[in-house]
Amino acid sequence: MPNALVIEVAGTTAGIVVGSESGFRFVSSAPAFDELEGRQFRSPAEATRTALAHSKAKPSRKAA
Repeated sequence: MPNALVIEVAGTTAGIVVGSESGFRFVSSAPAFDELEGRQFRSPAEATRTALAHSKAKPSRKAA
């Protein structure tokens, strides 16, 4: 398995997860996912599910 994997949500690169002995650490690549920065996950799939839930919980801030 690669040491780092890209996490995408709805066509946006949310960040990457970097593998370590203790799991996978999330590194944000988009401001909308900065709250997840540094979080540890058991698997890339768990990180993807969390990023998806995070994106759905945040209201869109698009200008009218």
